[in-house]
Amino acid sequence: MSAVSSFNTQQVHLWNKPQQKTSKTLNFPQTYVAPPRCVVGLNSLDMKAGTNLRVKAYESAVDSQRYTANIDTWGDTTLFSASTDALILKPANLDIQSGQFSTVDDHPWNEPKLQTSRRINFERPFVTPPKVVVFLQSFDTAGSGTSTRLRTYHSDIDAKGFTIHIDTWSDTTLYSAIAGWIAYPEDKDYIYSGTTSTMDVRPWQDPQLQTYKDITFQNTQFHKKPTVFLALNSIDISTGTNLRIRAHADNITTGGLTWHIDSWADTKLWSAGISYIAFN
Repeated sequence: MSAVSSFNTQQVHLWNKPQQKTSKTLNFPQTYVAPPRCVVGLNSLDMKAGTNLRVKAYESAVDSQRYTANIDTWGDTTLFSASTDALILKPANLDIQSGQFSTVDDHPWNEPKLQTSRRINFERPFVTPPKVVVFLQSFDTAGSGTSTRLRTYHSDIDAKGFTIHIDTWSDTTLYSAIAGWIAYPEDKDYIYSGTTSTMDVRPWQDPQLQTYKDITFQNTQFHKKPTVFLALNSIDISTGTNLRIRAHADNITTGGLTWHIDSWADTKLWSAGISYIAFN
């Protein structure tokens, strides 16, 4: 592993002056011998209700010293703010593989499905089944229906690949979504990953503005406070109010951390989930 770079649209413009395209060039903590890989995940959103909810996070113009972080929307969507973590993988980190999957690789955006999956084959097979982490990078959902619902997860992991899923449910219309993924050897030192959800703390039908929980790094010994990458892997938020969500971690030590999945104002956050990777 190498580093985590964070970006928030409010580094460029105020939340009450939304833009369809927001970008900023960010420097890496060091100069690499070649451009590293940047793997981006969404971890906060503030979007106006009443229209389709559209957002896309991605990296561009990556060289050995810097990259450009981008968060876009389109159509009539109003994106007040959003933020991302980008996991920066050193060029020599070939034992860590990464990629992304889009639902439009399976079907056109105007032929929405409730469930989409695809078998991902690793470029280089692992010796044993690796650890796999998946998270959201982009989505386009209809503003109709009772909630915006979206989930990405994995199944059937073996040494050669895994199946990635991007689903919705009930009356939500999901036109498209993109999920990022990271796979690393299951016995790799100084790295710990996992998933968690507000439903580990409370039932979905009991929405709260703040949900948090302490977790302990199991069977992993960090020699110093780890760096943490954190991104959303699921959301279920009422369409009757703005979509507001923020996920982050604090109280990070060599032994664990506290995760938070919050909302604010009148938003009804039924549930949400995150994926995280801690590493030295």
